Amino acid sequence: MTRIFTLARVFGLMLMVFSSTYVLPIATSLIYRDGTVMLFIEDMGLTFGAGGFLWLVARHEVGELKAKDGFLLVVMAWIGMAGFATFPLLSNIPGLSFVDAYFETMSGLTTTGATVLSGLDNLAPAINLWRHELTWIGGMGIIVMAVAILPVLGVGGRQLFMAETPGPIKDSKLAPRITETAKNLWLVYGGITLACAVSLKLVGMNWLDAVCHAFATMGLGGFSTHDASVGYFDSPAIEIVLMVFMVLAGMNFATHYLVLHNRSLRPYRLDTEAYPYLGLLLGSCLGIGYFLYASGTYGDLSTSLRHASFNLITIATDCGFASVDFNQWPVFAPLWMLFLSCVTVCTGSTGGGIKMMRTLILIKQSQLQMLLLTHPTAANPLKIGKMVVSSHILLSVLGFIFVYFMSIVILTLALIMSGMDVVSSFSAIIACINNAGPGLGQVGPASNFSSLNDFQTWTCTLAMFLGRIEVFTALIIFTPAFWRK
Repeated sequence: MTRIFTLARVFGLMLMVFSSTYVLPIATSLIYRDGTVMLFIEDMGLTFGAGGFLWLVARHEVGELKAKDGFLLVVMAWIGMAGFATFPLLSNIPGLSFVDAYFETMSGLTTTGATVLSGLDNLAPAINLWRHELTWIGGMGIIVMAVAILPVLGVGGRQLFMAETPGPIKDSKLAPRITETAKNLWLVYGGITLACAVSLKLVGMNWLDAVCHAFATMGLGGFSTHDASVGYFDSPAIEIVLMVFMVLAGMNFATHYLVLHNRSLRPYRLDTEAYPYLGLLLGSCLGIGYFLYASGTYGDLSTSLRHASFNLITIATDCGFASVDFNQWPVFAPLWMLFLSCVTVCTGSTGGGIKMMRTLILIKQSQLQMLLLTHPTAANPLKIGKMVVSSHILLSVLGFIFVYFMSIVILTLALIMSGMDVVSSFSAIIACINNAGPGLGQVGPASNFSSLNDFQTWTCTLAMFLGRIEVFTALIIFTPAFWRK
């Protein structure tokens, strides 16, 4: 019982902190006079009140969180906050069902960028900003934000940070205390977001579009203020700015911090994921650009490279913008893009999928296994850069890959069983579990997920959730060992 009250107390505090995110859409509503200000104030009060009630009931339980509690709280946070975030959408968009509203907010908080909404060009500015703010918050993680704030309120946050954030970002030791680490990451994240918004304004966007697209870019969320996404602007300059910042958002933010803190580019050179990440993106852009030109999709090479580069980077980094309907390209190109969404982004970025570090470990292990087949007595440890990868890490990676692909298979079969065609089912699950946004076929970039029935919508929502918390965090709470004392 004590454990339940401790979790309720912390979750209540998190909800009260989350209610502060309503301030920005309230300010936007006042600036644009879109008539939504009172609804946002009411929803803010409801969220704060719910959190305050939980805190009040359990305020005397001040026990330290254990590792198991961290996993539970991560799951509670993503599921619960997505539910509370539906209030503004349900209050302001007539006819929107809870299922679709929950899909939209989960898509935002998991930085997927898939949408069920149409008529975005005419949506109230504050509502559009709210959707994009969710992607920005989810980009670095609601939990990491809570780690930076909740210790001030008497809640230790290390278990949350460890449960939420994988890989090198845990091990970089950016600051002696985990709270300082989270604050430093948020400062870097916010600073780069500001630079992105200003850059977009300078190349032709208005301030609302610039801020919204900067939020979506740095969170790799892919939401847009227009139904045609980035294709609405038809601007090479805007596309270049977005590509630069999407590439930055796909890299480890711990590395960005070290670069800025040390005022040196050396951390980029030492980052074992950076070169493979950038090389794979560059090579794929050139290859797909030439492929589109050679196949006659576009009449000249420069146009082919422009559209290939933007749309490939946005899918490979799991952002989800679109400048053209790549669903109409020869099928190899979009399938390659979806494959890249699985493996490309770096650990510690705002993207999803397997991530580059696990990809490198699998490649190195495959090479090592082939060496052992020809030289069985060779003693050659598995290394990534100068780091020796232990058998414990290797087994963890292999276990994750198995669960990841089994999740894709099971969820894809569920959509096929519900009546969706194979291409749409497979691409929808790949796009959702990698938090990449649009898929192909029925859920391609020229349409959205609004045509899905409730079962299909919930299935894709589950895929987004599993992908964002990297599958194991959710599945572990269903194992008997998790509940043993």
